[in-house]
Amino acid sequence: MAENIYKPVILTVDDDPIILNSIMSTLKPEYNVRPFTSGETALKFLSANTAELILLDCNMPRMSGFDVLRVLQANPSLRDIPVIILTGSVNGEDEISALEMGAMDYLLKPFKPSSLITRVRLQLELQKYRRHLEVLVAEKTQELQRINSKLVTRDRITLDLLAAASDMRDHDTGEHIQRTTGYSRIIVYDLLANPTAGYIMTEEEGQDIIDATKLHDIGKIAMPDDVLLKAGRLTEAEFMIIKTHPIHGAEMLEKAVRELEDDSLLRTALDIVRGHHERWDGAGYPRGVKGDEISLGARISAISDVFDALTSMRPYKPAYPPRQAFDMLYVESGAHFDPYLIHVVKRHEFEFEAIANRTKKMAAIA
Repeated sequence: MAENIYKPVILTVDDDPIILNSIMSTLKPEYNVRPFTSGETALKFLSANTAELILLDCNMPRMSGFDVLRVLQANPSLRDIPVIILTGSVNGEDEISALEMGAMDYLLKPFKPSSLITRVRLQLELQKYRRHLEVLVAEKTQELQRINSKLVTRDRITLDLLAAASDMRDHDTGEHIQRTTGYSRIIVYDLLANPTAGYIMTEEEGQDIIDATKLHDIGKIAMPDDVLLKAGRLTEAEFMIIKTHPIHGAEMLEKAVRELEDDSLLRTALDIVRGHHERWDGAGYPRGVKGDEISLGARISAISDVFDALTSMRPYKPAYPPRQAFDMLYVESGAHFDPYLIHVVKRHEFEFEAIANRTKKMAAIA
């Protein structure tokens, strides 16, 4: 029994039967040639079938080869089929126009059978090579995506570990970081959903703020234990030492930012670390900047940090109920905090309270 050998499908479109017969007799031994006398019938065939190559006459009644080429190029499933234009024009205008429209080659009529076979073989080999390259590119892209995903995961784990290490010097658990990150996420998502002049950000910028909030207190790593862990109110001198933690944190990040200038997360973290104790009215520290001179990420982090401090127990104060903490935030609108961001918080009191209460319930269960 004879083995069925696949032959590449070649469409040939020409209104001249003599040309069609010539192409058929030349290519039929090696290829599955499908002849059509009009562009309409060829396109109808392609609506339900495919082809490896199209031989297309440029001068046909009703629908010219250029018209067919436009339809092919406009269809994502057909535009990659290589097209060889058949033309009787010797002035070169048709050839140039066809190539500009996406044809891969052209052949002057009348043509020698050897020329036709050579052009067809060349285009089929090139198409095979292009598809091979596409597969390689797809495989490399997938591999790069896998590697990038692994690096992103590793960076996120490293970030979380670094944030937890700095947080656990100052708190019994790492829940402060989880809560402040949660509060910042609520504010960021609101800003993304409600674009407002002065508060517009991309999703990437918003995610950077959320992630960088975790590092807001990294400078406390440099604080002496007898001050940071003191079970009681700080003296004025001790408080002055604590007030340097944004400076120490910024110094830690500045070197990394210089080495990775295009890393938006590090730049955002630097802004937040340096600015989360600044105040809207300019009475904050360490630089005393005010208003929108303070980065948006730092303004968001300031609200998250203070709300968590208010609703958490400290050696020198009880944990205030969320309702009382909200009132204490709101009275500082326009003074300590960005008034627009306070307006955002007012829209999400329920979510803030849920985060504050959830961790307390977990602590009670433990």
